[in-house]
Amino acid sequence: MQEHLLDANGQGAEPGGMTKVPAPTLMLGSVLSIQFGQALGKELSGTVGAAGTVALRLGLAAVLLLLVHRPSLPRGRADVAVVLGFGTAIAGMNLIYPALLLLPLGLASALQLLGPITLALLASRRLRDAGFAVLAACGVWLFHIPQGTRFPLTGVLLALAAGACMAAYLLLSKKAGAGGPGGGTLALAVTWAAVLTVPLGVAREGTHLLDARVLLTGAVVAVLSAVLPYSLELAALRRLPTRTVGVLTSLEPASAGLAGVLVLDEHLVAVQWAALACVGAASAGAVAGSARSKAEESVAPGASPPRPAPRPT
Repeated sequence: MQEHLLDANGQGAEPGGMTKVPAPTLMLGSVLSIQFGQALGKELSGTVGAAGTVALRLGLAAVLLLLVHRPSLPRGRADVAVVLGFGTAIAGMNLIYPALLLLPLGLASALQLLGPITLALLASRRLRDAGFAVLAACGVWLFHIPQGTRFPLTGVLLALAAGACMAAYLLLSKKAGAGGPGGGTLALAVTWAAVLTVPLGVAREGTHLLDARVLLTGAVVAVLSAVLPYSLELAALRRLPTRTVGVLTSLEPASAGLAGVLVLDEHLVAVQWAALACVGAASAGAVAGSARSKAEESVAPGASPPRPAPRPT
């Protein structure tokens, strides 16, 4: 889609020195950033509603990404399809914001996570990977053992729909990342997501969105929950299997629980902290398994050095 940078070996190089940062670390930064951003977004939704929050989040994120990456337009139908599909998935993930008006942050995040967990199970070819995905799923289940509170079905369905879009986002992120490391595809995709969502927010909230305090909060939400995590994830997905990333996102309920405590004063019971230990163990196992597999490939007796696969231009 755009001319990509090359490193000394002729492979695609990521900007800003991200190649020096371990891919799991990038994913952890993304997970923490997006959950704290969503916590602030939930607070902002109390002022401008879910549609207004999504409009500010994606609209401002699109402007920032376009300024940073200055992408060229797609050159062919395949590139256009990736941008539109990627952007539509990003827009769909924002169904989590109306869900947050009906559900606690941790519950909404756990329900959304079912999408990536399902993806991890479907994409897995080894029993070990499936085991990590099942462990993460058990953590999600433990995280929300009924505590005598009934949650609205509408909120649950919205969170599940956001999870399905999140799974599609992970799959399309792999294709978008292969198109070039500079983030141009991401910038165009977020712009398309903004085109799909900003008009609704403007129609509902009007000039209220232009209030200085609302704009400032919206900018913080945009950076924490969109610009930074999407950029980190895109870089990580270039070096991690999609199934591994799907399990790594199991850290989201843990970070959502932490964000809920620190930002929204939402406290967890003992069984829910046990659930966080499960998803943390699943994520750590996925990272260790991925690193071990790469090490085994690099030192296999009689094996020739791996040749880098050519990247599409």
